[in-house]
Amino acid sequence: MYTRIARAVGTLLGAAVLTQWVGTAAAHVDYVVDGGEGPSTGELLAAVASDPVAIAAMAGGALIVAVAAAVYLSAKPLAADVAAFRHAMDEYRHLVPWLVRISVGFPLVGAGFAGYLFSPAVDVQLRIPQVVLGFLILFGLATRVAALVGLLAYLGALVRYPDLLLALEFVPGLLAVALIGPGSPSADEVLARVASAEGTVYGGIDPVTDLTGVLNDRLARYEPHLPTVLRAGLGASFLYLGITQKLLEPGPALAVVAKYHLTSVVPVSPELWVVGAGLAEAAVGVVILLGLFTRASCLVAFGLFATTLFGLPDDPVVAHLALFGLVSALLITGSGPLSVDRLVAERVGTAGDEKRHEPPAEGSPAGTGD
Repeated sequence: MYTRIARAVGTLLGAAVLTQWVGTAAAHVDYVVDGGEGPSTGELLAAVASDPVAIAAMAGGALIVAVAAAVYLSAKPLAADVAAFRHAMDEYRHLVPWLVRISVGFPLVGAGFAGYLFSPAVDVQLRIPQVVLGFLILFGLATRVAALVGLLAYLGALVRYPDLLLALEFVPGLLAVALIGPGSPSADEVLARVASAEGTVYGGIDPVTDLTGVLNDRLARYEPHLPTVLRAGLGASFLYLGITQKLLEPGPALAVVAKYHLTSVVPVSPELWVVGAGLAEAAVGVVILLGLFTRASCLVAFGLFATTLFGLPDDPVVAHLALFGLVSALLITGSGPLSVDRLVAERVGTAGDEKRHEPPAEGSPAGTGD
């Protein structure tokens, strides 16, 4: 009993230390500071490389993560807990379409009312189109059409406004909505039921089915690839933010450290804060992209988001809702078939595999893995 308690406490303490250390990693630097002069990337890395404490801290952190992963795969601690958690997540699969719609719809509506285009860094007044698209996706009305229109709008605007890469999560979000459709509850589902009921007036009109029917049939076949789409988009987003917002922009990143007195939270040099946050965020992006310990990586990402929102009070919450929601969806689906998690499970197994239940029913978003 005491061994199990010690394992659980150790897991919680490790997660707390990790999220405290890299708490600023989830922040969009451009959202909270206007910029600032600072060292170049080379000077930043040289300052960290010349500090033995910084090298020891980063090497020690990497070693702890590697040892924890090896212990997890070999000893399979908390196997029953992991199996129960997976089972609980699988029972929520039917809610994934609704969750993804909320994750994309609310930020679109918020961007429209706030007066920016997708990202707070792009001050372009396009209120009505974003609000309309956001509400269509939220209500689940002509869902796939609205999602594709939003995706094309984002990609078209990206050519003119490269800063939209700060909101790169809209690409996997809108694409995910297009792939899995409205789900339930949604206006599309309600209208389809009314249209199919015998003797209804609406059944003789039904413009929504005429508009979306062919598109629904063509895209529904790609629904099993939802976890891969989420992983690719979220991983790319984390990688981009970690590299460009921290490592390639040391000045603004150091300004964030100074503005929020982060060195008083963890007493290390500002340079180590920036490099550590950038590398941590990029590392989370890589493991999510590869589908390696996917659900565990999602939980770490939650810790980053939560720490950021509490630690950086003027960081716009609405701008992070899409990331919150999409990570939640990936936590439910797991890594999916095209992932390192699947390969590892086939070769060595993972904790709780022997207690896994039957696969989810056909038609639910496919996904497995940690």
